[in-house]
Amino acid sequence: MEKKLCVLTGATGHIGYALLKELQKNGEKVRILIRKDLPIFDGIDCEKVYGDVTDLSSLEKAFEGADVVYHLAGIIEINTTDESRIYKVNVDGTKNVVAACKKCGVRRLVYASSVDVFPPLPEGQLMEELDSFDPDKLEGTYAKTKAIATQFVLDSGSDEFEVVVTHPGACIGPYDFKVSNVGEMVRMFMKGAFPVTMDFGAYNFVDVRDVAQGMYSAAYNGRNGACYILTGEVVSTGEMIHILSEKTGHHDPKLVLHKGMAEVFAPLAEEYYKLAHKTPLFTRYSIRKLVSNCNFSCERARRELGYDPMTAKQSLSDMVDWIAEYEKEK
Repeated sequence: MEKKLCVLTGATGHIGYALLKELQKNGEKVRILIRKDLPIFDGIDCEKVYGDVTDLSSLEKAFEGADVVYHLAGIIEINTTDESRIYKVNVDGTKNVVAACKKCGVRRLVYASSVDVFPPLPEGQLMEELDSFDPDKLEGTYAKTKAIATQFVLDSGSDEFEVVVTHPGACIGPYDFKVSNVGEMVRMFMKGAFPVTMDFGAYNFVDVRDVAQGMYSAAYNGRNGACYILTGEVVSTGEMIHILSEKTGHHDPKLVLHKGMAEVFAPLAEEYYKLAHKTPLFTRYSIRKLVSNCNFSCERARRELGYDPMTAKQSLSDMVDWIAEYEKEK
């Protein structure tokens, strides 16, 4: 029997590429929507369709004959001043995806939302899946657009068009081609050039491969209309730095950056890295996230999707190994 087709948007992203590898590993018939071809796709058996989520006609071409669509394309930049572009991609692009799915008779849509759509509860309170999402309760354009898009996806579902929403946490692990904030930190540490440690903050980190497995399971095992938090382990900034120190052989930095100092330097760092066209090491947004409640529950995903995330130590170790190999081959 011919395999059913699945289509992936956002395959150049951190999670998107990991999901593409997961789909390939499981022998799925895959088509990806891309704006341009990249060397990272060399050797991967998939069909390529050129287009963009803001172009409805290209989506209809990409989704033709598809059984499942994984929608991961979006803008996650939190420093850009071009808010209209974020809305156009994250909100209007998602509406286009839903419209194209319905026109092409797609059976199921798996949408990558974010844990950022959850209004932070007071310190330490457990945060679980919600039934609805209100952008007015959130801070920042990225979070607001993801909340609007998430609610639109949930409202679009029916017996004929099934929708499942996943909420990934902050991803670490391999395939960090675009260099995330954590990826920049790890790369600096590997070079012995990370100058400071921090005495504040923690966040919930999850391996990108675990998120990919969770999303793949959601396509087959997720309940229609359900949301699933895909997070991992809460790790303090000090613990992360110590893990990297042990892995790379570099000593923990002696200089300690306090929260007040970080808040002073963050705007300067953002401007410097913007001019240098590099990922900022830390930003005002990332500082806020580090001190906010990150106690997310992934128990629903464990029960219903067989989700079983690895430790942050294992993920960071693999990330260091992947970066070393990637940089060597460049």
